[in-house]
Amino acid sequence: MPKKTEVPASFETALVELEQIVTRLEGGELPLEEALNEFERGIQLARQGQVKLQQAEQRVQILLSDSEDAPLKPFTPDAE
Repeated sequence: MPKKTEVPASFETALVELEQIVTRLEGGELPLEEALNEFERGIQLARQGQVKLQQAEQRVQILLSDSEDAPLKPFTPDAE
């Protein structure tokens, strides 16, 4: 079955989905293949969230920088 290309979820949506995945995995009721698929999706969501947090941290550091030469540029959110 070919993998479909998924649009990255917003940080908040990804976090909610990740919490649901953890709950399902902790329940221990999923067949092995389904549990592996859930785990894989959870890893993808966690990585997306990490990237979004790093981007936000970089923006905050730039905005708080004392340097007048800090490379400020307009914020353009990812297409969601």
